[in-house]
Amino acid sequence: MRKIFIKILSMLLLSYGITSYGQIDTLSQINDSINITVLQDYNQKLAGVEKQRIADSIRKAELESQLMKLKTTDNLQKEDLLKQLKTIEENKKNRLADKKTRIDSLRNTAKGYPVLGVMKDTLFFIYSKIGASTPKERAINISRKIEKLYEDDFLKTDSISVINSENTYDIVYGEIIIISISENDAIWYGKSMPELADNFKEIIKKSIIEAKSENNWLKILARIGLVLLVIAIAWFIIWLMSKSYSKLLLTINSKKDTWLKDLSYKDYTFMTADQEMQVLLFLIKIFRWFVYAILLYITLPIIFSIFPFSRDWANALFHLIWSPFKGVLVAIWEYLPNLFSILVIYFVMKYVIRFVRYIFQEIEAEKLKISGFHSDWAMPTYSIVKFLLYAFVFVLIFPYLPGSNSNIFKGVSVFIGVLFSLGSSSAIANMVAGLVITYMRPFKIGDRIKIGEVTGDVVEKTLLVTRVRTIKNEVITIPNSSVLTGSTTNYSIEAKEKGLIIHTTLTIGYDVPWKDMHHALIDAALRTDSILDEPKPFVLQTSLDDFYVSYQINAYTREASKQAFIYSNLHQNIQDVCNERGIEILSPHYRAARDGNMTTIPSDYLPKDYKAPNFNLKIEKDKDAL
Repeated sequence: MRKIFIKILSMLLLSYGITSYGQIDTLSQINDSINITVLQDYNQKLAGVEKQRIADSIRKAELESQLMKLKTTDNLQKEDLLKQLKTIEENKKNRLADKKTRIDSLRNTAKGYPVLGVMKDTLFFIYSKIGASTPKERAINISRKIEKLYEDDFLKTDSISVINSENTYDIVYGEIIIISISENDAIWYGKSMPELADNFKEIIKKSIIEAKSENNWLKILARIGLVLLVIAIAWFIIWLMSKSYSKLLLTINSKKDTWLKDLSYKDYTFMTADQEMQVLLFLIKIFRWFVYAILLYITLPIIFSIFPFSRDWANALFHLIWSPFKGVLVAIWEYLPNLFSILVIYFVMKYVIRFVRYIFQEIEAEKLKISGFHSDWAMPTYSIVKFLLYAFVFVLIFPYLPGSNSNIFKGVSVFIGVLFSLGSSSAIANMVAGLVITYMRPFKIGDRIKIGEVTGDVVEKTLLVTRVRTIKNEVITIPNSSVLTGSTTNYSIEAKEKGLIIHTTLTIGYDVPWKDMHHALIDAALRTDSILDEPKPFVLQTSLDDFYVSYQINAYTREASKQAFIYSNLHQNIQDVCNERGIEILSPHYRAARDGNMTTIPSDYLPKDYKAPNFNLKIEKDKDAL
């Protein structure tokens, strides 16, 4: 852990050292990148004013020269020249006032370009251009000249002076013009040109002197020693924490049986002792890394503050960490009014939905009756109304959501909507079919139905699917779109009131009288459980085929869900009654040679003295042949 910390620390130091020079080179761009357009617009507007200033200066010089050449007796011409000079002075005042007004309008927005000292600290800012040089170019050139002066081992700072040029005040050292102070520069700082030049001169001299004093070998060695001391202290703290962490783990392992018990309520165990142990170790590990992060965050600014060139790194590191947290806190504070609006909308609609649910529950319980509105429509209709209310709530809340007006949020919303519409076409079809089925009322939960080849009891009906349990206890899921497009047979809907007619067909040969067959089938039906006596069973002769007659027994029952057992019992009773009455149930196309053959009736139903008839052969002789 100590090695990891030292590696991280060294990497951060190296990265900050590398990035700082990149930041220095681009500092003039970053510092006022937002206001480049503003300054450019300002400089364009002042270009015309500057041309007028130059023209007035030339004209003033010409008039003063003419005035000096005039004789004392030329009073009229003198007065004319003096008037022209006065006009030029008034124009100068108006021009300066106009410049000041323009510059004042930019003070709160324009930040200018920084001039950097040798220690990479900001000395002052440049806002205006001179000639073809932009403020950015001026700031970079001035910074380079100051660094060049610092590198001069024979530099005499007292030799840095201010010289009054024609239209500017120049700060020079020997033949090097460090900076030229223009009228616009003076207006930006609210000073006269000589005052601003002297001020800048002292700032430049002080910066060079401090840099030379800060960068001597004794101080550098002392600062390196302080860095090593801070790293050693940090390493020692990490060592202590590692030892404490190991002892804490040993203590927890030795005391876990005493400290940790299963967290349970009645028969349910929320967390076992082993799970609690894992959670505790995880929390301790998180806390450990949190302390390491705090230590690293404290150590780095201390190290950066030791060297002058890296002192700004500490502030950069602090802002790097604090700015996101500050941004989050400010965003939350600014979002609170919208959050309160969302909460008010939510709670109002919550109680509206509760009231709507109460109304539909009353309809379902048939306490509240609406003409033409069935009680089993209540809860499905409530679900639809609730969905519409929630959609209305979302429409109300949407403008208050953070980022709802951004193009990214809108684009993501459209993208999700397209995906949902393309990927859920079948689901939507099933939902629509589910709504239609709900209001068609072809069946309800518990009904015995037949959908296609599936027969069973309805156990679940949702917007998407219908589930049916067959007599073999197979639960079959049918999409509602298939239910809607196919035919549905409901055996239960009329069974309770009018009764369900169950029927089966029997084929008997022509040798059995049809009246006997009718009585036999009706008696068999009446013997069957769950068959109603009233209405009475009846028989239909459905066809007269080549070898047999088709008899269909029809009987009423109210137990639609027991059809399989009723049919089974009915078939058993038909066999018993037919056998009791000597009626043979022959298969289709059955051919019987009666002489010498047993009957098809089981022996239990035959008389005890029954014997199969002998095989008789009768031969008739032709008398004529004799």
